[in-house]
Amino acid sequence: MTVALTAADAQVYWMSAKIPNDSFLLYAFDGEPDVETAVAQVLERARAVPDLGLRVDDRGPLRYPAWVRRKVGADQIALHGGSENWQQCLDAVARLADHQLDLRHAAWRLHVFSPVDKLTVAVVQMGHALGDGVRSSAMAAALFGREANVPAVQRVRRGFVIARGIAAARAHKRLARDTADGLVPSPAPPRPTLSINDKPRGRTTIRTVIQRRDRMPGPTVTVGVLAAISDALAGYLRDRGEDPSMLGAEVPMAKTRVRTANNHFGNVGVGLYPDLGFDERAVRIADELEERRRRGGHPAFAAGDLSLAAVPALLLRWGVSQFDASARSPVITGNTVVSSVNRGPADLTFGGRPVVLTAGYPALSPMMGLTHGVHGIGDAIAISVHADESTVDVDDYMDRLSATVCPWDS
Repeated sequence: MTVALTAADAQVYWMSAKIPNDSFLLYAFDGEPDVETAVAQVLERARAVPDLGLRVDDRGPLRYPAWVRRKVGADQIALHGGSENWQQCLDAVARLADHQLDLRHAAWRLHVFSPVDKLTVAVVQMGHALGDGVRSSAMAAALFGREANVPAVQRVRRGFVIARGIAAARAHKRLARDTADGLVPSPAPPRPTLSINDKPRGRTTIRTVIQRRDRMPGPTVTVGVLAAISDALAGYLRDRGEDPSMLGAEVPMAKTRVRTANNHFGNVGVGLYPDLGFDERAVRIADELEERRRRGGHPAFAAGDLSLAAVPALLLRWGVSQFDASARSPVITGNTVVSSVNRGPADLTFGGRPVVLTAGYPALSPMMGLTHGVHGIGDAIAISVHADESTVDVDDYMDRLSATVCPWDS
């Protein structure tokens, strides 16, 4: 099997050399299984999922990289032993980001920590080119016993870049007209940068607060957490003399059209309205998310995807190489990232031990020193923070965030 990466996924793959973007999907299981047996089951399950038996063949500057077969093997398992407590385990997980995958060798790896406060923690490290939040979660779930239901990708012909470019330009003119006529919501305004948007310079840390689903405020888990983050982050910034009135979040949102790449999402900006009461704030956030979804459904964005698909590999690779990770901007789509994924029912096991929670930690970037993950499985919701310690007083911020989401034992 040799299948060229789509332009969107190749872009993600090449960009990883500029900004590391591996995903780390954490699952905690109750108790301490026989790790050797549990790992053998994981490898057997992985061999039954075609997408988990791939690596990248980077075929030179004139061609797109390709997915090629490799044998699933024990080299994709890393056993780390246990730790005295949950936070020590999270500290070890944070350090995994220093060792990004070489997708030319393997596109995923499983890290096992056991025991951890009478739990076993399994972390699936996955190259972002292999999947977005929905797709990577489906593949990780297959490793832990759920029937594989990996979203299929519909391949599109690359086409002619000039013709596709002209079609995209026409579609975006129509988008501008439809926006002016009020038929399509306007794009989100850019947000002024704050201290949390300083370039990360120090050690990074991850933290996680756990809450029961039935205690989450707001119309949805995502909206409730966004409204809670608004409270915690605005208070944190005000106490440091900053103005959070224009505070906003960058939220990855799945595209509503047919999936044509492993990475099938766009980042949208959403205001957090910290000066409003919680209930009114939640309504405004929910309304904005719906507006971003409606705007994303305009044909102009599908035309843009087709135009990208037609770009020659050499040109797209060159474009990525021009990205300057040191460049600064006075404005940003959102002051923090909030990535939310529902990972389904609590039906996963590791060596026969049931899952109790799942979490994830979106990567930091040169303009983002604080990110959040919101991940649910069964009745457990994990609200996670990934922060640069030179940018964020993590203990202070976590005290504020914990107070807003009414945690149970974390």
